[in-house]
Amino acid sequence: MALDQGTTSSRCIVFDRKGAQVCSAQREFRQIYPRDGWVEHDPMEIRSTQINVAQEALLKGALSFRDIAAIGVTNQRETTIVWDKATGEPVCNAIVWQCRRTAEYCDELRKRGLEEFFKERTGLLVDAYFSGTKIRWILDNVNGARRRAEAGELLFGTVETWLIWNLTKGAAHVTDISNASRTLLFNIRDLKWDAEILDILEIPASMLPEIRPSGCMYGYADADLFGGEIPIAGAAGDQQASLFGQTCFAPGDVKNTYGTGCFMLMNTGETPIRSENGLLTTVAWGLEDKVSYALEGSVFAAGAAVQWLRDEMRLIEEASDSEWMASKVSDTCGVYLVPAFVGLGAPHWDPYARGAIVGLTRGANKYHIIRAALESIAYQSLDLLEAMKSDMETSEEMRARVVSRSDAMTISSLNADGGASANNFLMQFQSDVLGVPVRRSANAETTALGAAYLAGLTSGFWEDTEEIAHNRNLDRVFLPSMRPETREMLLAGWTKSIGATRGWTKTTG
Repeated sequence: MALDQGTTSSRCIVFDRKGAQVCSAQREFRQIYPRDGWVEHDPMEIRSTQINVAQEALLKGALSFRDIAAIGVTNQRETTIVWDKATGEPVCNAIVWQCRRTAEYCDELRKRGLEEFFKERTGLLVDAYFSGTKIRWILDNVNGARRRAEAGELLFGTVETWLIWNLTKGAAHVTDISNASRTLLFNIRDLKWDAEILDILEIPASMLPEIRPSGCMYGYADADLFGGEIPIAGAAGDQQASLFGQTCFAPGDVKNTYGTGCFMLMNTGETPIRSENGLLTTVAWGLEDKVSYALEGSVFAAGAAVQWLRDEMRLIEEASDSEWMASKVSDTCGVYLVPAFVGLGAPHWDPYARGAIVGLTRGANKYHIIRAALESIAYQSLDLLEAMKSDMETSEEMRARVVSRSDAMTISSLNADGGASANNFLMQFQSDVLGVPVRRSANAETTALGAAYLAGLTSGFWEDTEEIAHNRNLDRVFLPSMRPETREMLLAGWTKSIGATRGWTKTTG
């Protein structure tokens, strides 16, 4: 059983030994926007919807607790919950990963010259995205929170911690190592909470959960919930779970999830690779006594560009129409669309950039613009992969590890999942500009599947990762067919287009 607690909904999917779905249930919950740039969730609603869909899935499948070998949990990462240790009552709403309320405090940390310190210790950038500054905000702004935390009365957790604590009726206050690595509090080399960072952010260590491997026996779901106890044996953040669900077990394996944005992760093995190209160094997962690391990059606007064509520009009726319309023309007629609606993410990191359509001529029509929007998703993903390649080639960690040419990591293909990966035009163009095959998963639910695999390995439902790899089914493999000179010409145009959007809103003088 995989509990997949996402940003907008809670899902439960039960998988069999072949990795096929047996039954599932899903329920959306409220999005709360108290102020511009603030995003919250009700932790009690997260808890109730997740438990309810688990119970509903069992009913749909005519299953009982005896049929479930183990529970795996995957979750929206970085979202921060603080609650009373005795009563289980949250002290305030969950602060969601998207929330920007601590941006000014992050600016202060950077002005104090702490950016490099945090990056070296945590592998992350100093940003409101991560949990650490959200905890600090709660302690400073919720009445009585700091006093209660310092008295040992409050607990912190990301969403998987909150769910496991509730499922076990408070018996387990734990976090998996992949989620810990997204808090801005975790030392990715020492593999523990960083005492100096806790001092800087003024966060009591007593609030923090015990760090455990991603595949681990955390405890048992209380018998009152499902009629009998079920072991909870796996947990991972959603993007790391997707990497595991895609069976990206070898260093150099890469997956890209095509959704509203894109999340690309590369397995770098047992070595954390420092990025010089604006990527994040993160824990992929921990199994037994080994930790695997990953490089991560994100595209802010991928499927969002297609949604913009549909909702604001009214060029298409449905997002799926974009594939047919893009195929109506043989190229974009020189048009490039850069969907920098909220700035540019990795590797450019320009919050002042804004979207643009460039290269327009009298012959350009809506089909060219729609095609350019889809191509922009592939170009942005290419930028991430090139950044990963550059980090691998230049990192001191990689040079120390590579003894011979055969030891070097190579990128031989890209594993694709997510809603936008269903677009055949996009996947073919992605393969063409990358110059490597794109392998689209037959199972769209790779995030939930990854959580199930972690739990199943721990409980003995699956013997090892080799058995899991045999379950991997591909829907389709897209092979590159573009001429090299055409590729170089297109990429030169994309680079020029990106340059035209940089610093657009930045004031001068």
